[in-house]
Amino acid sequence: MRRTAVLGSAGALAAATLIAGAMAAPSAVAGDRHHGHHGSSEAYGAAIAAARAAKQGIDWRDCPADWALATPVQCGWVSVPVDYARPDGRHIKLAVDRAVSTGSASERQGSLVYNPGGPGGSGMRFPVRSTSKSAVWVNTAKAYDFVGFDPRGVGHSAPISCIDPQESVKAPKADPVPDSEADKRAQRKLAAEYADGCQARSGAMLPYMTTPNTARDLDVIRAALGEKKLNYLGVSYGTYLGAVYGTLFPGHVRRMVVDSVVNPAQSNIWYEANLGQDVAFQGRWNDWEAWVAKNDATFHIGDTPAKVEKRWLELRATAKKSPIGGVVGPAELLGLFQSAPYYDSSWVPVAKTWSAYLAGDTKALVDAAGPDMSDTAGNISAENSTAVYTAVECADAKWPTSWRTWDRDNTRLNKDYPFLTWSNAWMNLPCATWPAKQHTPVDVHTGKGLPPVLIVQSKRDAATPFEGAVELHKRFKGSRLIIEKDAGSHGVTGLVNPCVNSRVDTYLLTGGTDRSDVTCTPHATPQP
Repeated sequence: MRRTAVLGSAGALAAATLIAGAMAAPSAVAGDRHHGHHGSSEAYGAAIAAARAAKQGIDWRDCPADWALATPVQCGWVSVPVDYARPDGRHIKLAVDRAVSTGSASERQGSLVYNPGGPGGSGMRFPVRSTSKSAVWVNTAKAYDFVGFDPRGVGHSAPISCIDPQESVKAPKADPVPDSEADKRAQRKLAAEYADGCQARSGAMLPYMTTPNTARDLDVIRAALGEKKLNYLGVSYGTYLGAVYGTLFPGHVRRMVVDSVVNPAQSNIWYEANLGQDVAFQGRWNDWEAWVAKNDATFHIGDTPAKVEKRWLELRATAKKSPIGGVVGPAELLGLFQSAPYYDSSWVPVAKTWSAYLAGDTKALVDAAGPDMSDTAGNISAENSTAVYTAVECADAKWPTSWRTWDRDNTRLNKDYPFLTWSNAWMNLPCATWPAKQHTPVDVHTGKGLPPVLIVQSKRDAATPFEGAVELHKRFKGSRLIIEKDAGSHGVTGLVNPCVNSRVDTYLLTGGTDRSDVTCTPHATPQP
């Protein structure tokens, strides 16, 4: 699950065909019926949309040059209704791409569809894992076309926006940790203005920017690909998308791998989920500080975790008093440094940048943490991603509207978990004044026809705490859990860990799982 303020678009059929298509998908209707706004009208609309997509297919072509997806990756479009209760109403086109399977015709098992998380992440780079012959994915690529897509509102798929992208990256921003009630009032004002901006710039889409609708889109993509059942890999928020899909369309799942799992309990979506992140990020931040201290001979930041933390607080204070390079204050520092508890791949680069700054190299830190006003395409993408993150989380569930609740909870958490708490609060506060409808989350559970789901989770994940995997494991009967112990990098299946990689391969290639849950030793610790 992404949370960073910068953790990404056609046809009519005869009535008889539509009815046949709807009847061919009874599990969609049955699975969709018992979930409030996820009701039978949306289920019927999803079945109609899938039937149309199955007939239309996808017109695969070379990708547009400015998409930076070189051949043999191919691109296409899938048309979906904005509102599944009105399948004949307004449609948008979703961008999809693929790399065809590399094995023989007899080895091919269909398409493997990917979502990287967010909400707001683009899956369009996934096929490159096949074309680049990634060692982790080379076996699976023989059997599957690797399929990515931009979810509704993301990237090339009817993108939404909440603020001018160039304005969104201007720096320095206010310190997310408030010193006074006046600081809190200023942040509350910014959050309310952001919510208003979403309505002004993208209001027509906001009521429909939900995880259940994205799950329905996923089923339409399945049908357009010509697949009777879905093979799916979801990471981070993509695990919640998978959990909702598996609940609404249990009989449409063939294989499903979910990696770094959002706790799908209705009570956790999404306010409590973000509070849980604050606790977990502090734990993983502490892990990174211990690693920095252990490698003090390389980085010269501090030889104990306490000394490293002291240096961090000094760096924050320096940037707050006088923004580094005129643009890097505490908020910008956090934007850079939070990548370390997120991903092990950031451990060395962040530590090196910090070490260089302490040795007098200010430019390295400014380049890494400051905005790049010349990168207009990157700024548009980042703003879009944040807009989708906000729109989906705000629409999926009802949020507290009382500032007293937010203030109480975050003040309490900040005392023991100060690294991320207030930043995370301001990131999500637009949901308190959200101008569009807020729904009731899906009750994730096992439905008729759901096969065993493979769940992969590191024990010390910051963005999606371990308890989420345990909760989904309970809810999806017959699922199997692979635990990477003593590790916390977000997104396990893309890392080199033979204990994990071999089991993911076996599951995707044969459907087989271990007879019981498995605990794996951690992947290699980064070396400075």
